[in-house]
Amino acid sequence: MLSINDITIRMGGRPIINGASATLPMRGCVGLIGRNGAGKSTLMKALAGVIDVDGGRIDRPRAARIGWLKQDAPSGGASAFETVLAADAERAALLAEEEAGAPPERLADLHERLIAIDAYTAPARAARILKGLGFDEAMQARPLDSFSGGWRMRVALASLLFTGPEILLLDEPSNHLDLESALWLEDFLLSYPGLIVLISHERDLLNRVAGQILHLEGGKITLYAGNYDAFEALRAERLAQQEAARAAQAAQRAKLQDYIARNSARASTARQAQSRAKALARMQPVAEAVSDPCLKFDFPSPQPLRPPLVTLDHAEVGYDGRPVLQNLDLRLDPDDRLALVGRNGNGKTTLARLLIGQLPAMAGGRNATAKLKVGYFTQYQVEELDREATPLQHMTRAMPGATPAAVRAQLGRFGFSGPAAEQKIGTMSGGERARLALALVTRDAPHLIVLDEPTNHLDIDARQALVQALAGYEGAVVVVSHDRHLIEAAADRLVLVDAGRAAPFDGSIDEYEAQVLAKPAEAAPAAAKAPRLDPKEARRQAAARREAAQPLRKAMQAAETRLNKLTAERDALDAEMALPGADVTALMQRRGVLDAGITAAEEAWIAASEAYDAAVAQPK
Repeated sequence: MLSINDITIRMGGRPIINGASATLPMRGCVGLIGRNGAGKSTLMKALAGVIDVDGGRIDRPRAARIGWLKQDAPSGGASAFETVLAADAERAALLAEEEAGAPPERLADLHERLIAIDAYTAPARAARILKGLGFDEAMQARPLDSFSGGWRMRVALASLLFTGPEILLLDEPSNHLDLESALWLEDFLLSYPGLIVLISHERDLLNRVAGQILHLEGGKITLYAGNYDAFEALRAERLAQQEAARAAQAAQRAKLQDYIARNSARASTARQAQSRAKALARMQPVAEAVSDPCLKFDFPSPQPLRPPLVTLDHAEVGYDGRPVLQNLDLRLDPDDRLALVGRNGNGKTTLARLLIGQLPAMAGGRNATAKLKVGYFTQYQVEELDREATPLQHMTRAMPGATPAAVRAQLGRFGFSGPAAEQKIGTMSGGERARLALALVTRDAPHLIVLDEPTNHLDIDARQALVQALAGYEGAVVVVSHDRHLIEAAADRLVLVDAGRAAPFDGSIDEYEAQVLAKPAEAAPAAAKAPRLDPKEARRQAAARREAAQPLRKAMQAAETRLNKLTAERDALDAEMALPGADVTALMQRRGVLDAGITAAEEAWIAASEAYDAAVAQPK
């Protein structure tokens, strides 16, 4: 067992993890989740022994080897294949001793140990892992320094998987992978013989690989049985119970406060009032179960344009006169929802840049409507933000001539209201910076949004908020992502970019996954299969569902606006109650009315949200 016993970890004098305890089995996968900035990577470093805990202890099995995926990319002149082989230090040392001419009495022990650790099959295992992570034979022979940082991180992951430690600690291992390599990694982890502690914000990965979820929140950790969906259901139930307990306690507090206010001045009841005041002081408040108000995305919908938005006609595109993709025939309409799939390096980003006009067609044609406005998001924009500026300053620069109200309105669409709009970008989490980048690229209400790996910095809740925002957006969407949940929820059709071509993939993301993993799709007999809709008809139906659901979306937004207004009023009321001389009885009565209004608004929002999601969902 790996035991976490009442540990405390401080950063800059502030406790990041405070009195956390859990016991993890030595086999299976535990998904470590929590909001950005909760301390997941800090806890992972403590499990790896890289940092010491300030209190409590972590007990690890004495003989267990621990492998931790560091965030530093390896470098040097050694090839990718040589780097992975060298990761098994014991094998390298034994082979070096054998080659140096070990004495005969030592050779038998050497060979016995080499056989025990599968040293002679190691080259085949290393090559298989590298191939699974996207390295063909030629790439395996290239020196590390010839690769980008993302590819070198793949080598680091391959090296760690090759060593096969009993405790495998993985911090966002799929961030630098394409969808195909992520699928291979998932298959690899499913059959891993040791304990895996996995930090990931990918719902599908956690659902398929994790058997337990370790949730880090408020410095505490809670272990849930089951995958992410099971965790979400259990936690929702706990939060509902917590909110019910808080509401019951609030009612009790109101009664006590009312009694104290009415009876403190009377001599005959002063003692009873004093007793109730003591009871009120001893009452430990139940924390309110609230969601993060910043967890919202709202893409401004564009003015309508006649189709098509963009067409490619036998187009060819590349760099420095050398084509990467050829014979491209593609049409984008205002209601299109498109996902580009294929291994990294095959040209998905190149095709995206051609679609938006960043790259010219080397041959053939690209035509776009004259009034087309495009929002293009890449993960690199997150790192290029001015860390000394605030979101308000950044957006003001990006919207010259816009009124302050318009600038703040665009920031508010992405959760940057009030003080959040005036914090320095350098102090923000990666997820907050990603939200700001999305706010910036959509400021002009684009007709086409192209998202190239938009989820790398977002936690699970923020990814779901992105999915919901795309469902409500009325323009065209092109997505490049390794997150299957995003692809499945946001795309109506797939385009496979491979071998210098881009062609429609006539199937679902599940069928594409089965093809990538080279195993038959698990499907019903042919006679039971429903006929596949023509892609154009499927897009038309999806657009019609979104159009029909607009009243529900407006009802959802109205309920959310009312909920925010009532919550702000209640917060102001609570502040007023703390003032000397406040009429607590009258204020508590007013608070009761507000609480009832908030509950009604929450119920209206939930009902409208569920109805909207059901209305825009693709029929099974």
